[in-house]
Amino acid sequence: MMRSLLAVLALATALATPALAQSCGESASGFKGFIAEMKQEAAAAGVSKRSISTLDAINYDPAIIKRDRAQNIFSDSFLTFQGKMISKYRLTQGQALVQKHKAIFDRISKQYGVPAPVIVAFWALETDFGATTGDYDTIQAIATLAWDCRRPEKFRPQLVASLQLLDAGDLSRAEFKGAWAGEIGQTQFMAYDYNESAVDFDGNGKRDLRNSVPDVLASTANLLRKHGWKAGQPWLQEVAVPAKLPWDQADIAISHPRSQWAKWGVTTIDGGALKADSLPAALLLPMGRNGPAFLAYENFTTAYLKWNESLVYSTTAAYLATRIAGAPAVSKGRAPVQHPSYEQIVQLQNKLASLNYDVGKIDGKIGKGTRAAVKDQQAKLGLPADSYPSPDVIARIIKGGKKSALIPVEEAPVEMAEEAPAAAPVKKAKKKPVTEADPLAELPAEGTDEEGNSLY
Repeated sequence: MMRSLLAVLALATALATPALAQSCGESASGFKGFIAEMKQEAAAAGVSKRSISTLDAINYDPAIIKRDRAQNIFSDSFLTFQGKMISKYRLTQGQALVQKHKAIFDRISKQYGVPAPVIVAFWALETDFGATTGDYDTIQAIATLAWDCRRPEKFRPQLVASLQLLDAGDLSRAEFKGAWAGEIGQTQFMAYDYNESAVDFDGNGKRDLRNSVPDVLASTANLLRKHGWKAGQPWLQEVAVPAKLPWDQADIAISHPRSQWAKWGVTTIDGGALKADSLPAALLLPMGRNGPAFLAYENFTTAYLKWNESLVYSTTAAYLATRIAGAPAVSKGRAPVQHPSYEQIVQLQNKLASLNYDVGKIDGKIGKGTRAAVKDQQAKLGLPADSYPSPDVIARIIKGGKKSALIPVEEAPVEMAEEAPAAAPVKKAKKKPVTEADPLAELPAEGTDEEGNSLY
């Protein structure tokens, strides 16, 4: 889930040696040598010999790599994704938990400035309020991913951070159990974020994100505050858009005062007037100009997208928070929207890469680079530049796409990503009244790279 990406990458740079930076593998071959190198790095970072010895029993786990490669849910449209993730149970239970823990949330709001619905929405999406935290050995999972060649720089600092967390004493070795990508606790913290942002809110002398509800909720708020959350400010507001608009301004990276959006004909979802003030907001169109529309405020563009840079996940998390706070169900938009298939997105990404756009990995997900390239192509082809690759837009780009001289493309060959197999359903927790299978069986909510795809 987590994220503090710049800090993690800074730690990775500090820890890396030339030999370590070049070592990775696609199998167990060489793994033990890598572990020996990591022991040296951990010792240099001040980790105790007792915690370093934990690595003696760690083995390469092919099952983790299989899970890592099987991630296709981020290819879904927003309406499909949120439909899978936002169940009646999560809504009603989320609202009930806001009331049940009102005293705790009042303290959290005063200290960190984060509203209860925002925290509870993450609690719901990450683990169904603690019901499905995972049973993987997180140190072994992180070590496996740190050795894997796909993105070792993301996981190697997390491996050292895991040993530092073990040194800190908040968790015993047996309590390093969690999701397949190494997240621990009821809102799925990676080790670095656990070390830096977890708080002891129940005052028992231990930061316990596995079992202590006060610690879980306050730590989640603390991390959001560190991500830039501003107290008393909105995060997401559903709106209605007119048939005509300067669509190239509808971009998560472009903000205008609400008064400007009002001048362009944007209204509240029920047709009322927007507040014509100077509060900056971006117009978020997760399914293009005909689909659902939101004003995304600074709390969304900073805190939410630092929690998880996947736009479809972050939009769903923010929208769920508005629902828990009392907002109505999302509108389907102005007109039916046809979402591209995984195969069509891969075909589009290959075409865009051939036109000199940097779309990141060819992975079938509509990430930041893909959206930017689509927007540029739409403008060149005389289409409304709303950044959304509908099947019709994809066909136009493939047929008549024009070269880009703006964005350099990497020299590495482009490869088509394999279709991920369907994920097996998650077993319901025996002690919790979870009435639906957890869609997080196929959702790695722990983080994303610069393309908006899963890091972990």
